[in-house]
Amino acid sequence: MIDYFLTEEEEMIKELARKIAEEKIKAKRAYYDETQEFPWDIVKIMAESDLFRIFIPEEYGGFGGGVMSLTLAIEELSRGCAGIALAYAGTALGTFPILLFGNEEQKKKYLPRIAEGELAAFALTEAQAGSDAGNIRTRAEKRGDYYVLNGTKQFITNGGEAGIYTVIALTNPEKGARGASAFIVEKGTPGLRFGKKENKLGIRASATREVIFQDCKIPKENLLGKEGMGFIIAMKTFDYSRPGVAAQALGIAQAALEEATKYAKERVQFGVPIANFQAIQHMLADMVIKLEAARALTYHVARNIDKGNTKITKESAMVKCLASDVAMEVTLNAVQIFGGYGYMKEYPVEKLMRDAKITQIYEGTNQIMRNIIASQLLKEVK
Repeated sequence: MIDYFLTEEEEMIKELARKIAEEKIKAKRAYYDETQEFPWDIVKIMAESDLFRIFIPEEYGGFGGGVMSLTLAIEELSRGCAGIALAYAGTALGTFPILLFGNEEQKKKYLPRIAEGELAAFALTEAQAGSDAGNIRTRAEKRGDYYVLNGTKQFITNGGEAGIYTVIALTNPEKGARGASAFIVEKGTPGLRFGKKENKLGIRASATREVIFQDCKIPKENLLGKEGMGFIIAMKTFDYSRPGVAAQALGIAQAALEEATKYAKERVQFGVPIANFQAIQHMLADMVIKLEAARALTYHVARNIDKGNTKITKESAMVKCLASDVAMEVTLNAVQIFGGYGYMKEYPVEKLMRDAKITQIYEGTNQIMRNIIASQLLKEVK
């Protein structure tokens, strides 16, 4: 095992999250995958274990950890079940806009609630605005001391379950993406309701819903930053959150590697364990090489963010892209090593393969990630 020189506190976070994954999550992952129920019992355990305090500053009831600590927790929870872990990771995504752009009053109001375990969500995507995030249609019209929101957000993680939503909406449609603004909207606000819960290929324990605004009236104090900053807030949020997607992918890939290695040592064909066959050994070797390379880059970028490096757009896209591609490859190979059994739900690797796929898609498809990486690279090289 490679030593990543984690601090004592980081080791404790990693151990705690792994303990929850091993003792609480694994036993229920198949149930939640099959039923698509939201895992509130596990979320409660996470909250009671103070996991939500990790990424909240001390002055707001947290432990003051950074992206690295969050990454370690997400990775270990995802090793148990990526869908269940997403209740936690999705809350961090919904919290980053408040952490990065909230004023003191907003932070005092919302961050202690999240530290206690209240879920958050980030609402950007719409039917016509996926990779083209600048094509959002949701409107926020200012009327005196209030904004009135109208529109529908789609594919929102923690939708319907979260109590706090950070929402990107247009305050000046004529300006396109430059006319977008960010708002905090609380569950229970009149005019806020939730549409259908999506029936997904993977991460089925995670709630993915439409979030619908119909004359939803929120106080002007819920504006994050200034009008017109919405797109900047969204992109900066992704710079901080994409290592979390990478961590989710790492956890999935690690679980698949462990399952495949164990199975290869137990499965006997032609009188010997299939781990004796060079073809299988080479598959396992490639899996661990790529996994550790992705982990090293993810940890490095997370630490850079915590050190205050603000030029992280390319690097965050790199780790999200690399780790998710690795997770997809590793899980596919794990299914192959299991053979016919790998295709059956009685074994965990088919779920890991299904869960891995979304990490190549959400928070920016890997094709968009490559566009971002190339664009930033071309700007750097004179």
